[in-house]
Amino acid sequence: MFKKGWLALSASVVCAMAFAQPAFAADDAAKGGAENTVRQAVLGLAKVQIDSIRPAPIPGFYQVIASGQLVYVSADGKYMLTGNLIDLGSKKDLGESVWADFRKAELAKLPVADRIVFAPAKPRYTVSVFTDVNCGYCRALHQHVADFNKAGIALEYIAWPREGVTSTGGNPTPTYTEMVSVWCSADRKAAFTAAKEGKQPKGAACTNPVKDEFDLGVRLGVTGTPTIVAEDGSVLGGYMTPDQLLKALDKRGIKPSGG
Repeated sequence: MFKKGWLALSASVVCAMAFAQPAFAADDAAKGGAENTVRQAVLGLAKVQIDSIRPAPIPGFYQVIASGQLVYVSADGKYMLTGNLIDLGSKKDLGESVWADFRKAELAKLPVADRIVFAPAKPRYTVSVFTDVNCGYCRALHQHVADFNKAGIALEYIAWPREGVTSTGGNPTPTYTEMVSVWCSADRKAAFTAAKEGKQPKGAACTNPVKDEFDLGVRLGVTGTPTIVAEDGSVLGGYMTPDQLLKALDKRGIKPSGG
C-alpha cells in the first residue's frame, strides 16, 4: 500500500517547527537561500519529494508542493500553513492555479504512447483520466466512452491502481498486477475495455508505465478514481456523464484541442 498525507504529523513536530528557530536557518539565510531554508524546513518534518517551491501570494511565505500536498512555509522556515488560501475579493482558491500549472507541466511529460487513448478523429477537447480497472465509477464512465467521443471529447487513461503498487507485505497488489496485464496486452484498448466489463485480462508482463503513472498521480494529489484533468491542469471532477463533462469544459473556457 502507498502512504498518503505526510501532513498527518504529530502536534509536537508541528509546534517544534512553528516555535523553534532551526539551527540551519541562519546559515541558509546568510547565503541568501530562502528557498533552501524552506526546503530544509519541510524535509525536517517528513521524508518527502519536493516538486515545487515558489513565492506565495502572501508576503514572506513560499508555496510548496511536496508528495501530493500543497503547503505554505515562511521564508525563515519557522511557520507552515496548510489548507486553502482564499482571496476574499475574488472568492478564489489561490492554490488551485498553482496546482493546475503543476499538473499541466507534469502531464505534458507523460508520453501519449504510455496512456490508453479513446479519441474521435478530430477531438474538440482532450482530458486525462486517472483510472482503476476495478473501480465502479470508472467502469460506469467507460461505458459511455463512445458518447464522450461523439461529443468531441478524447479520453486519455492513466493507470492509478487504488490499492497501490505493493501490499504491506511487499508483494504486487492484485489490481496493479491486473493493470500491468492490460498495459502489456497486444491490444491494450480491447483488454482495457474487457477489464472494465469485469473480465480478467490474460496475464502479461513487459516494460510498462503503470508504477510511474501511479507515482505521478500521487504527486499530482490524486486520491481516488476516476480523476478527470483538463488540458489546462484543472481537475474537473470524478465520475461525469458526457453531457456534464462537455458543459464543464465549455463553462471553464478550456482551450479546445488543436485550438
